[in-house]
Amino acid sequence: MSDFPAYGVRLNYGKIAHVALIMGKLVRNTKLDDFTDERYYPPVDSDTEYVLRYFLCMVALDHRTSRYQPFEGFVNGEFFHGADLLYRLGMRKFLTDPEFFSPERLSRITTDEVTEWLSVTLNNKKITIWDPDVRAELLRDIGIKLLKFYDGKVCRIIERARNRLKGMPGYGLIDLLKVFKAYSDPVEKKAYLYAKFISRRGLFTYEDPYNAEVPVDNHLVRVALRLGIVEPSKQLLQKILNGDEFSWDEDVELRFAVREAYKYVARITNIDPLVLDDFLWLFGRHCCTRSEPVCINRCSGKCEVLSYCSGGCPFENVCACKGERALRITEHNYQNTYYY
Repeated sequence: MSDFPAYGVRLNYGKIAHVALIMGKLVRNTKLDDFTDERYYPPVDSDTEYVLRYFLCMVALDHRTSRYQPFEGFVNGEFFHGADLLYRLGMRKFLTDPEFFSPERLSRITTDEVTEWLSVTLNNKKITIWDPDVRAELLRDIGIKLLKFYDGKVCRIIERARNRLKGMPGYGLIDLLKVFKAYSDPVEKKAYLYAKFISRRGLFTYEDPYNAEVPVDNHLVRVALRLGIVEPSKQLLQKILNGDEFSWDEDVELRFAVREAYKYVARITNIDPLVLDDFLWLFGRHCCTRSEPVCINRCSGKCEVLSYCSGGCPFENVCACKGERALRITEHNYQNTYYY
């Protein structure tokens, strides 16, 4: 990375073009998730309103699951970690008590209830999701506002969206979701993740794919920084290298830049950003990881998950951060967030 802007973040359009050529081929070979795995998501024959409720609530909770200890453990003898454990516990609740996700119940949910629900035991130690008090607040907000603005039905939101992600003020799924605190992120991570889930399940069809964006989380930021498609200022880069915490506006600026960079990749490759996100999330979570990126821990060619990196990272010739430098360039430090 060189010739940084004095302040803020800029896009490297040359890098974007080179990355897009490689990424487009990888994305087209990625099997799209239809979100029907019943360990995490409702069965396909479930009532539409119940499914829409479930995703609205689970995506609202889908931000950093751990801070002081990993959120991981066993459910029915199977080990889960992070977001996988969150959704696994969500489905266990959905199957045993589907009315738990009703707006009436949500409107009065307590921190103790969330703590009891989103906890597991590992090595005789209770493991609870980070910030259960905040998550309880987010769920209460959803319950209260569903009752107040949407007759207690998520279907009303879908109807009012009129098959659009964005539109005139007051219309479009993304804007309609902003009434809920959980979906108030300026960069709209959770809103686009919700749109991705329910559209892939066939519960929402958007006629304006040009308004689609990737849901920017830590994995997508880390990949963008390492590839060099976004370039932070020297000041922000130093904060990343030092592990210094970003301010709210610095976080928003960086994630907006990352979202825009991926939008250009999507346009060059003619791939919907919500489809591009499938690849980016998997690649960031399994290949370009924080502590063991594939350029350090080379893939054996026997990857059981993706096989993107057999013989080495597919971005090896264009990546801005290889080897030890990749360990220094990670996602920025922004801990106290319920956005992502």
